[in-house]
Amino acid sequence: MKLASLKQGGRDGTLVVVSRDLSRCVAVPDIAPTLQAALDDWDAVLPRLQAVSNSLNAGGYVDSMEFSPANCHSPLPRAYQWADGSAYINHVELVRKARGATLPPEFHTDPLMYQGGSDSFVGPRDPIYALSEDWGIDLEAEVAVITGDLSMGASVADAAKAIRLVLLVNDVSLRNLIPAELAKGFGFVQSKPASAFSPVAVTPDELGAAWDGEKVSLPLEVAINDKPFGRPNAGVDMTFSFPQLVAHLAKTRDLEAGSIIGSGTVSNKQGDLFGSSIDNGGVGYCCIAEVRMYETIESGAPKTGFLKFGDRVVIDMKDDDGASIFGAIDQVVTRR
Repeated sequence: MKLASLKQGGRDGTLVVVSRDLSRCVAVPDIAPTLQAALDDWDAVLPRLQAVSNSLNAGGYVDSMEFSPANCHSPLPRAYQWADGSAYINHVELVRKARGATLPPEFHTDPLMYQGGSDSFVGPRDPIYALSEDWGIDLEAEVAVITGDLSMGASVADAAKAIRLVLLVNDVSLRNLIPAELAKGFGFVQSKPASAFSPVAVTPDELGAAWDGEKVSLPLEVAINDKPFGRPNAGVDMTFSFPQLVAHLAKTRDLEAGSIIGSGTVSNKQGDLFGSSIDNGGVGYCCIAEVRMYETIESGAPKTGFLKFGDRVVIDMKDDDGASIFGAIDQVVTRR
């Protein structure tokens, strides 16, 4: 089942069930007016939503609407919680290696995670707004999950059962603001502006064999200004599974339905700078910072610049037949 939130009906949008091919949708106000309302009463509404989805995919809704990602909010326009992990240790290793630091052993056993702003996500086709290019504007292409309610101290097995939906995210980072914030020892705030999520969130069964209950084993495709930039496989080199990330977050707190947990930047282990880019036969990158790390390690200084006003970023994931699963995040960097 695929769900989206249209930009109508208030801040939290209007919940629609979307066809598998992302061509049609049906509003379901009699079942749940918003995605958050559906998540709050998931066990009761799931069979009804699934029935709508089945009928829509079978061509049974003559009054369905054309589905347009341009009319979408992020599936949850605002959420009770947005926590982003760093499950791909290759990405962390590169960051630290570029500045001459080693990776502490505990990074392989205890996930990194920060709590981001969740009050105002932007739509999948909305701009990446910034006031200055000097901030070091970067994309971060990730996979994320949305959970139901989960009790404090939940096991990894219980965390797995709490995963309701899967979606993509562009967790924008302002790289040149990060060092000063981290130096304070209190985490990200200004360096992490509003994130954008894919037009559609899907139930795990929509992913078929690509979802094993822990991760999504498909390439995450990134293009910058229509040029392929990355397609690492999200199921490869993921040190911490989604259930592990969810359980980590729930160690000391209850999670409310509608909590979003991100994987962190998807990153596959590769040989060197020459062999890592798509142009040279590699799988490329899901953020600019990573190629800059390779450049720093190999030549002493980064050469690739961060995003500029007018640059376009597209993030997508396709099934084995080449069809988009979630719809693409498609954003242009814009001066605010």
